[in-house]
Amino acid sequence: MATVELAKTAVEDLDRLIATHSLPADTRRRVRVTLAPLVEFPRLGPELAGRWNGMRFVLGPWRWMIIVCTHDESSDRVVVVSIHDARSSRSPTMR
Repeated sequence: MATVELAKTAVEDLDRLIATHSLPADTRRRVRVTLAPLVEFPRLGPELAGRWNGMRFVLGPWRWMIIVCTHDESSDRVVVVSIHDARSSRSPTMR
C-alpha cells in the first residue's frame, strides 16, 4: 500500500483554484476522496509526456481538475506535484 502526500506546490495550486474558481468548502475533502485509490493503485492514470514525462494524472472531483502525481517505487510513495484547471493553456494535458 502506497502513501499519498501533496507537495507544497500542489497545496498552493489547490488553494489558488479554491479562491479563483469559488469552489465549495468541502473541496479538500473531495480531493482526498479522489486521491484515495492511489493508495492501492499508485500507477493509476495515464502517463504525461513532454515537460511532465514520467508523471501521471487523475481527474479531480470535477472533470476540469487535473491532479498530477508521481510514484516513487523505492519508497512506495505517491506525491501529488501539481493541480491544474485542464481548460487552461498551462495545463499538463494541453499540447
